[in-house]
Amino acid sequence: MAGVLAVSTDVDYVRAYFAEAVEIVEQLDPGPIVSAIEILFVAWQDGRTVFVMGNGGSASTATHFACDLTKWTTVPGKPRFRVLCLNDNVPLLSALTNDEGWAAVYTEQLKAWLVPSDVVVAFSVHGGSGSGNAGAWSQNLPAALRFAKDSGARVVGFSGDGGGLMASIADACVVVPAPNRERLTPHTEGFHVVLHHLVCDRLRGRIAAT
Repeated sequence: MAGVLAVSTDVDYVRAYFAEAVEIVEQLDPGPIVSAIEILFVAWQDGRTVFVMGNGGSASTATHFACDLTKWTTVPGKPRFRVLCLNDNVPLLSALTNDEGWAAVYTEQLKAWLVPSDVVVAFSVHGGSGSGNAGAWSQNLPAALRFAKDSGARVVGFSGDGGGLMASIADACVVVPAPNRERLTPHTEGFHVVLHHLVCDRLRGRIAAT
């Protein structure tokens, strides 16, 4: 009986999780998604560089997005996206953390490469708001986004938890709703991957039609 009960409980959990995912889809605002696509499409048209970043699980999403924005949008005979993920160079991240502090690791990299009209994309569950044992979360992200805006770049954010600081800085901020705050992180990070695939697929279509 214990085994049957465990299976029943797991099935209920899976159904509840999927129900929350459906609710998120229904609540997602398409406006910021369309704006993000347009900002990135203009960057492609103008040959600008797209810089991507994130911390923790969002770092892997940033890497995945940089991969797909480079590869999936490739159309024969068309120019390609110029993309650089700022959390991929581990030796550089550790050196900057040692010398400048974790809060500056992305800003310091942008200082070397960023020019006006480039695009900076950030992924974060909390958007740079909230805190934990080590203090305020992901302060390197809003710091880099502010630097980007001050430098004349465009900023795109993918966040959750109401958007956080990112929503007040970004030109377009896609915020994943949270129908169940106990599952805020897995739903937000999961939907960020869904959304980045949507964005790349739409960009591929627009590039092919150009």
